[in-house]
Amino acid sequence: MSISLNTCILILKEHHLLKSSAVQDTVATKMEYVSYDSRDIQTSTLFFCKGAGFRPTYLSMAKQDGAICYVAEQPYPEGKGMHALIVRDVSKAMALLSAAFFRFPQDDLYVVAFTGTKGKTTSSYFLKGILDKMNGGKTALLSSVNDVVGPKPEDTFKSSLTTPESLDLFRDMRRAVDNGMTHLVMEVSSQAYKKNRVFGLTYDLGFFLNITPDHIGPNEHPNFADYLHCKLQLLVNSRKCIINAETDHFDEVYAAATTTTNPDSIYLFARDGFENPKLKEPIDFRYSAEETDMMGNQFKLFCATHKAKALPINGDYKLKMIGDFNQINGTAAIIGAGLAGAEHDLIADGIRNVTIPGRMETERTREHGLVVVDYAHNKASMMALMHFMKTEFNNPKIIVVVGATGDKGVSRRPGFSESLTAYAQKAYLTTDDPGFEDPQSIAEEIDAGIDHSKCKTEIELDRQTAIKKAISEAKNGDVVLVCGKGADAYQKIRGVDTPYPSDIVVVRNVITELEK
Repeated sequence: MSISLNTCILILKEHHLLKSSAVQDTVATKMEYVSYDSRDIQTSTLFFCKGAGFRPTYLSMAKQDGAICYVAEQPYPEGKGMHALIVRDVSKAMALLSAAFFRFPQDDLYVVAFTGTKGKTTSSYFLKGILDKMNGGKTALLSSVNDVVGPKPEDTFKSSLTTPESLDLFRDMRRAVDNGMTHLVMEVSSQAYKKNRVFGLTYDLGFFLNITPDHIGPNEHPNFADYLHCKLQLLVNSRKCIINAETDHFDEVYAAATTTTNPDSIYLFARDGFENPKLKEPIDFRYSAEETDMMGNQFKLFCATHKAKALPINGDYKLKMIGDFNQINGTAAIIGAGLAGAEHDLIADGIRNVTIPGRMETERTREHGLVVVDYAHNKASMMALMHFMKTEFNNPKIIVVVGATGDKGVSRRPGFSESLTAYAQKAYLTTDDPGFEDPQSIAEEIDAGIDHSKCKTEIELDRQTAIKKAISEAKNGDVVLVCGKGADAYQKIRGVDTPYPSDIVVVRNVITELEK
């Protein structure tokens, strides 16, 4: 693959991003590699000077190792002798030029995107399970758990970001196309739009699941309005939009969809019996619980409007994933599969046995109750998880192991305090990717907001020890919830991914030790 300097200039001019250019007569004008990492350079590389932590010395290193052109928001003396493309926004430029370099792989994929404060990963895995039944396993996945870009074992790997940097995103999409993938299901985070990781990308289907305050803090969104605005961009860039009619801020969400999408291509879904007197649009799909317990979920989907009835997806469905809240995620995935051309029987077969690492993984013990490992990492997901446990087990004692991340998600901490006060009887506050913050201070911040007359707390910074204490304390009939990290096999500590066994491995080891 390659891209010419002239093509780069034309693309940047077309999008009004190019401020100036410096072309060297003695330097090749064909770039055969692209990178934003000075440690990853090959001969004839197009190098992007991006990121808050960029230093001019990185450009010197890239030039020394073979970069011949750089893209930046200002000229650098270190780039003397290289082609220079000076742009208004280097992150937007990187997205556009990366898509061109990798020959616009999105044009060869049916792209489905999910956004929402919670449920993105589960919905994505559900839909991948269905589409794999339809296309013979040719569904790529970009999620916060794993990325899948082909059928071989080496084509599945741990993701580093919910939505990759644009250059990595288009490279992975090209790899997926070259591996024979026909569909792509991806999670799109608010940061993906904040950081222009998906700039210029259009989705065949775009899902808006829900919105509650999250990711608000010094290194993320300055306020909720900015968070919501970034979330809404997914709908603006989707050919068809599917919206949970029960979401907060529905009017703003629906209005965003209509800016670029005809109402005939906007679909709404909600649980049976939900009514909103202010809702002017008919709800296309309704779902109702048939049965939900620790063995799974069974629910029915109704096609309520004329355009919904055009999809042959009406009927009963079963999920292996527990939690009544997963009926929402399942409904979204079923609608997506219907719009992609699947019918009821295939969908029911594809979704029935889907599981997700680190999501609602359960372990039963002989004497220490039920232990559940889940990625729940904000107020909305914590409240939904604990409400289900309280209802399903007739108000059991709930013991929670949880921590808050450092350097981001600062707004989650009061939410943890509120949810623990509302449902938990005991909480072990521990470490969860503290970054450059002090985990003790993070735990104390959560602890300060808890009503200790309702929820007793203990700060235990060693996460494995905290899990062991929680399970050891539990009796038959109690529920232990290990929240936040899911399947993560590391702790982010002071810029280093420090190995960690993962919560489910720790849980199983503790249970084995206790039940010798």
